[in-house]
Amino acid sequence: MTMDFFDIDSALSEDERAVRDSVRQFVDERVLPIIGQHYIDGRFPLDLVPEMGTLGVFGANLPEEYGCAGLNNVAYGLIMQELERGDSGVRSFASVQGALAMYPIFAFGSEEQKRTYLPRMASGEIIGCFGLTEPDYGSNPSGMITMARQQADGTWVLNGAKMWITNGSTAHIAVVWAKTNGDKSDKSIRGFIVPRGTPGFTSKDQKGKLSLRASDTSELVFQDVHLPADAMLPGSGGLKSPLMCLTQARYGISWGAVGAAMACYEEALSYARNRVMFDKPIAGFQIQQQRLADMLTEIVKAQLVSLHLGRLKDAGTYTPQQVSLAKRNNVSMATDIAREARRLLGANGILAEYASMRHMANLESVYTYEGTHDVHSLILGQAVTGLNAFK
Repeated sequence: MTMDFFDIDSALSEDERAVRDSVRQFVDERVLPIIGQHYIDGRFPLDLVPEMGTLGVFGANLPEEYGCAGLNNVAYGLIMQELERGDSGVRSFASVQGALAMYPIFAFGSEEQKRTYLPRMASGEIIGCFGLTEPDYGSNPSGMITMARQQADGTWVLNGAKMWITNGSTAHIAVVWAKTNGDKSDKSIRGFIVPRGTPGFTSKDQKGKLSLRASDTSELVFQDVHLPADAMLPGSGGLKSPLMCLTQARYGISWGAVGAAMACYEEALSYARNRVMFDKPIAGFQIQQQRLADMLTEIVKAQLVSLHLGRLKDAGTYTPQQVSLAKRNNVSMATDIAREARRLLGANGILAEYASMRHMANLESVYTYEGTHDVHSLILGQAVTGLNAFK
């Protein structure tokens, strides 16, 4: 199989391969036949959510005691790889549900919050979203202006707005990050669980997207939203808390991007073998063979990066900077491969029945979100030089 050119399967456990294969079958049978039309229509396939919950893809690396699959991080990464092989929007849904909504409840929530929400989120009964980015504060989340003020009776009043929120219009709860009690410092940032239907909490779909069209992207607005005292995640504190969540999501993205690249490469290879030009398949021409060789080489390198990072994460020895390297490299790689695959397909490459242009457009968003390519460059630059270039 050309997609396992370095026999990476031999480095996976039987359980890891079984998890990957089950999600791969789900993507082949349930996602790929419908995702092109959903992309054109600009809607997320919500009917897949219960099936994804049954598969155990939501919060798959969180403990079984909270209704999750309790898988290791390599198996979780393989799930993200296969979901994005279908579409970035499908992987984004699972990433946000698990790494950005379930993880903060697990890491910073009370025991009551964990037992109230996590099992129902793992099944897909409750959908969550993550409110950090604001209209004017993306790469600089410390500048957020959303504010939660605690009242004399211990309750909270939340005001502000969040932008570019995946799952925002379909979520039953939002994990929202806000500065507290008028304190504008980073240290005052806390997380809050805000249920849909709370008076003053509204969401609005982001219109006009040319990327991630099969994904729900929204703006969240909070106008004097009154929350009980126990809405706050008691273990959260400072900007470090939401950044820890982003590290979890970026890890999954590093695997997901590999899945998108795999889909584009496999499509380009199949097309090249079957498309006849000048009386022979175009796979027989040197320029297309070079394209395919370059694609395969970069995918193998990215697979090895993600696999080793997953082993480090399971051992508890990984760093956020290593996650930045993997996210930065693998998304850039996948973006380049999607573009080259689209070109190899010629005019057919712009049709929705082929996946490469859809992946190409989606990956432009993945290149930007969860830390832009340039921001991750600065994170790595600081790690190797010891000098902060952010300010």
